[in-house]
Amino acid sequence: MTVRVGRKAAGVAGLAAISLALAACGGGDGDGDAGATATDDAAVSGEQEAAFAAAEAYEIDCSVYEEFGDLSGTTVTTYGTPGTPEADAYISSFVPFEECTGVTVESEWSKEFEAQMIVRVQGGNPPDLGLYPQPGGVASLQEQTGAILPVPDEVQALVDENFDPYWSGLVTIDGEVLGVPNSANSKSFVWYSPSAFEENGYEVPETWEEMIALSDQIVADNPDGAVKPWCAGIGSGDATGWPVTDWVEDVMLRTQGEDYYDQWVNHEVPFNAPESLEVWETVGEILRNPDYVNGGYGDVATIASTEFGDGGLPILDGNCFMHRQASFYAAFWPDGTTIGEDGDVYAFYLPPFEGSEGRPVLVGSEFWTMFDDRPEVRAFLTYIASADYADARAIAGVGFVNANLNLDLDNVESPISKLAGEQFQDPAAVLRFDASDVMPGEVGSGSFWSEAVAWIAEGKDTQAVLDAVEESWPQ
Repeated sequence: MTVRVGRKAAGVAGLAAISLALAACGGGDGDGDAGATATDDAAVSGEQEAAFAAAEAYEIDCSVYEEFGDLSGTTVTTYGTPGTPEADAYISSFVPFEECTGVTVESEWSKEFEAQMIVRVQGGNPPDLGLYPQPGGVASLQEQTGAILPVPDEVQALVDENFDPYWSGLVTIDGEVLGVPNSANSKSFVWYSPSAFEENGYEVPETWEEMIALSDQIVADNPDGAVKPWCAGIGSGDATGWPVTDWVEDVMLRTQGEDYYDQWVNHEVPFNAPESLEVWETVGEILRNPDYVNGGYGDVATIASTEFGDGGLPILDGNCFMHRQASFYAAFWPDGTTIGEDGDVYAFYLPPFEGSEGRPVLVGSEFWTMFDDRPEVRAFLTYIASADYADARAIAGVGFVNANLNLDLDNVESPISKLAGEQFQDPAAVLRFDASDVMPGEVGSGSFWSEAVAWIAEGKDTQAVLDAVEESWPQ
């Protein structure tokens, strides 16, 4: 379904940004989270309506746009994937720019965005700006069409001021930056129940080793095996398996470091190298450990038959204590679940190994891409790259956060999104994008996922899994 809305469109509300989750896993995320989408008929809440109104009324610095001349009466068209209510939050966050410049931003959203973008570009009818759910999509479209224009110099200067350079590097092709960062999510979280931890005398672990010791303690405290340290689900339709790849990526970054991680993603080291085997076996110490999983569902194999959105729900029933999943998982808890330090559920940073340096963070993000170079389009991209936009969009809510270093985190309404924002703004953060979204499709959304499923569901030998993925890598 495609929904076209104009300036100050009426808001709808409801769930948090499921479409971001999905785009992310990256986000559409090649992670496969695309299996879930926000509905177009979600009920309106008064609280969400108030957030939309606050974003529309947010005051920004209008003098920034004077250099683009008189833009009154012009129009900028955008096209992306978000579903309701996220789409309405975006529309509300565009209003301050419209009020300053006289530009009308026409926004169109479709679940078939990526396929339709190719059709529209090849048909000579692209939007002015596209909102891509991951850098791989940007690279793919550019390879097929060459239609994406480089980010204008004045916009890139603002991106360089407001974002870690890593983000622009993700969409740099042949020396040209082809995208401006938008929303982001952190994959490096473990969800838990603060009250359950307190009742049992458990503390949030600061290192990986402490997390394993906590897991062992939970096993010892529940000798009948009815309660497990961990629960998980990796079901996601055609994308089943991507949550395992997130585990592998997080551990790869933590144990082998960012340089090796980059080499691994780019296949400069074999997928079946000894380092990779070590990483998978470390993940297996949790995911393939029958003493540790799968609380509330059954044995190890049930991880493969459990939908990823349901994976952490046994925490609420006291059947498990921990669930590793991204910040976007906030959208998957049942209505009425309180998220916060004193709430029903909360999350802690997936801890590093003892003696390691920095704070590794696995991330997903969206990018705005430009298809027409007019003053009003440049002005809008300038707004998108600014802290003003980051703040207005955060105020509009629906779980939004991005990696703008000058975003005021007090404007972020979701406790978990705020934690993600703190990670992005941490000088010690070592950011790396979800590998399966960057690897060739034959691997990232192919053998990496399918072999991960066999590893869990069938107990396939780890080295055999790695050899199969290595063999699938395009020559």
